Amino acid sequence: MIKHYRETINHRLIMPLQHFINQEKSGGIVLGISIVVALVLANSPLSDSYFHFFEQKFGFLFNGVDYFNYDLHHWINDGLMSMFFFVVGLELKREFIGGELADVRNTILPIGAAVFGMIVPALIYFSFNTQGDVSSGWGIPMATDIAFSLAILYVLGDRVPLSIKVFLTTLAIVDDLGAVLVIAFFYTSEISLLSIGVGLAFLLVMYVANRLGVKNVVFYGVIGICGVWTAFLMSGIHATIAAVLAAFMIPADARISEPVYMARASKLIRRFRNAEPNDVSTLEPEQVEIIDRMIGDSRDAIPPLQRLEHSMHPLVSFVIMPIFALANAGISFEGIDMATVFSNNVAIGVMLGLLIGKPVGIVASVFLLTRLKLARMSASMTTRRLVGVGFLASIGFTMSMFISTLAFVDATHLIQAKLGIFAASILGGVLGYILLRGKK
Repeated sequence: MIKHYRETINHRLIMPLQHFINQEKSGGIVLGISIVVALVLANSPLSDSYFHFFEQKFGFLFNGVDYFNYDLHHWINDGLMSMFFFVVGLELKREFIGGELADVRNTILPIGAAVFGMIVPALIYFSFNTQGDVSSGWGIPMATDIAFSLAILYVLGDRVPLSIKVFLTTLAIVDDLGAVLVIAFFYTSEISLLSIGVGLAFLLVMYVANRLGVKNVVFYGVIGICGVWTAFLMSGIHATIAAVLAAFMIPADARISEPVYMARASKLIRRFRNAEPNDVSTLEPEQVEIIDRMIGDSRDAIPPLQRLEHSMHPLVSFVIMPIFALANAGISFEGIDMATVFSNNVAIGVMLGLLIGKPVGIVASVFLLTRLKLARMSASMTTRRLVGVGFLASIGFTMSMFISTLAFVDATHLIQAKLGIFAASILGGVLGYILLRGKK
């Protein structure tokens, strides 16, 4: 009976859950649900408790002095989001080493599309907001939300050729790199050179350890968090930049090479096959020792970079990003009227920057690069599909929302930016889906 229930739970609950987590679109689905929950909470009788919860402060008290005494919202945006950016950094390094960005000649088109897709939205926003505090929001419409855009692509399945998926993925990766650089250079507070120096010193320690062949991920974790991240948090440069830099210091080569691993695995499998079984459910000590050796060799055959990326991806997709959405997506519509929304051009600048600037920048860059014969468009990339990809790239939720929290201190401006992001992301997602779902 117990065995039957165990098999039922495994078949009906655990296996479907594992299948859902392993799907590319799942992260976008969970993120979307989190946004809806945040909006519902912000506009329910629990709204006061919802907003107050993220205003609670905590830090460390030593000798009567508070250290890192930030509210929960700040810890999420500077702490948890650093883990998101760390994974982004791991993905970028992997792509530069052996992925879509390894050979620049093959990526001129998506890289050009990403660059133009950042510049044009920023110019559109700035054309509406040229003066005052509102002008600092030009970076908000530059970003593409890779989770949402790719989730829609994978929902479409075989209707979208693989080349289109590769194009959007590469574009989104370069877009992420651009957003990181924008945050680093333009959205920083007063800078402490001493703290930056300390952070760079810890980065140097990580680099030297990498060159000396240190593969222990715990070592890099301790130096990265206690050294690099903490120093950058105190420096005035946004702490998420520290996460990206630390990710680039993680070793991308394995402890044992592929030929050595295959030779060891073959030898251990032969030993396991020849080991005398005991005809019961438990294993003999020799069999356990062989399996332990195989597990250790398998772990050492995976580069620490890919091991960290693989292990942290579910945490980022299904814990960190939903928490970020819950903390940042909640907008109370009580007391908001059209006069408030359009009291300046923040909302319209963000919305048009994303919804118009992204597709125009991407489409124009592709036509320009192909006309100049600097790049070649694949046969499957029709004009309709290219425009559809452009609209999907206008989904800027996560990164745009994050940059808006750096660009604006005024609560009204922040709400206006969020409304512009929501409007553009929803319309862009719908239009992109319709265009890519249809015929060529």
